[in-house]
Amino acid sequence: MTPVVLDALTEADADRCAELEAILFPGDDPWSARAFRDELRAGHRYLAARDGDRLIGYGGVALLPGRLGQQAEAEIHTIGVDPAHQGRGIGRALLDGLLAAADAIGATTYLEVRVDNEPALGLYRAVGFEVLGTRRRYYASGADAHTMRRLPGGDPPADAPR
Repeated sequence: MTPVVLDALTEADADRCAELEAILFPGDDPWSARAFRDELRAGHRYLAARDGDRLIGYGGVALLPGRLGQQAEAEIHTIGVDPAHQGRGIGRALLDGLLAAADAIGATTYLEVRVDNEPALGLYRAVGFEVLGTRRRYYASGADAHTMRRLPGGDPPADAPR
């Protein structure tokens, strides 16, 4: 196994991303190759994790710089890692890369995650995300999602229990 390398996701990766989405998120309206191409064309930041020439993971974030005194925001759109490569820290590395981009503009970062996705919830909590609320029947399968927030730099909110 070669070392995993992170670099920019490209439109040439869209078909493989869609293949992984179908494996990772069955029944939850997985993204198509076109959706990935549209995200890249919209200028959102996407990272790829590669084992040699093979795409084994991806992640994307929309960065919304603050304007006229408003707080900058970021939204994690998706993160996925090939099941054969999970447990190697690849998801964490992708997330760290996306959060570095958000932190660079001082953004508060948001995401949605299935309430039953314990590995993802643990990862998000470990980097400073907190649950804000639950969106009922958010996914196509009918599954609920937690909406989560992370302040710039991963600092806990001032009103968080200590």
